[in-house]
Parts: sequence; structure tokens; C-alpha cells
Amino acid sequence: MSVKERKVSESVSETIHVVRPNHLNASGRLFGGILMQWIDEVAMLVSKRHTHKNVTTASVDQLTFLKGAYQKDVIVLSGKMTYTGRTSMEVRVDSYVEALDGTRILINRAYFTMVALDENDRPAPVPRLILETAQEREEWELAKKRRENRMK
Repeated sequence: MSVKERKVSESVSETIHVVRPNHLNASGRLFGGILMQWIDEVAMLVSKRHTHKNVTTASVDQLTFLKGAYQKDVIVLSGKMTYTGRTSMEVRVDSYVEALDGTRILINRAYFTMVALDENDRPAPVPRLILETAQEREEWELAKKRRENRMK
């Protein structure tokens, strides 16, 4: 039996990477394409945890590079579900550089639209999202606006 709804907290996902020499661009900073790959992986993990299905990336609505990252930096990527439709979902992924003392500096924020897939790789219904906090409700409303803009 499939679950009809899940909380935001049930699918939160986090990954950690260390920036190595092979991750650097010609300017000595973390290559944006590498960070995009890591973000896409987190969006996939969040979506799979929410749906318990295979998923695919439909679009990247916003990808904002705020600061660079450098060799030996620890990169923490944290993703959470912000919106669900019938077969699609929006996932927000925040990327941080984490200092030795544990403080985090936001370096990137991205919004991915993901689609759940059935066993024939066709779009499949997703569980509704249970919003428990004011922040989750605010994020939902902002996601609805982004979705409306995408549909125009």
C-alpha cells in the first residue's frame, strides 16, 4: 500500500564532499559543473525518500552561485522537499562550506523539479507534502509561484 502523504522532515537529505584537485576549474575554485552534479544527487535522494520511487530531474529552476569554494573545503549539501504536485516535486538544495568549528557559509541555493517514475518510466503520482511549520508553508507558497512562472 502506498503512502498518501509525508512530512518534509521524512525526506531531508545531506551529503558531504571534500574539494579535491580534480574538482577545481582553471581559476582554482570548485568547478560549477561538479557542484551541480552533487546538488542533482541530493535532489534525487530527497525525491526518492519522499516517493519511494525512481525519479528524474525535469528542470533546474534556479541555481544561484553566491561564493566560491576551494581545494580542501568541506562542502555540505542539504536538501528538502518544498512542494509536491501530482507527479512532480520541487526540492531546495542549499550548499555550504563548513569550517573546522562547524560554522557554515551558504555558497549556493538551487531549486530542482523532480518527477516520480513508475516501473515503465512514466510519471507516477507522488505523496502529498505535510507542512508542519510556518517556514515550510512559506516555502510552499514561494514554490507555487516558481511553478506558475515555469508554466508561463
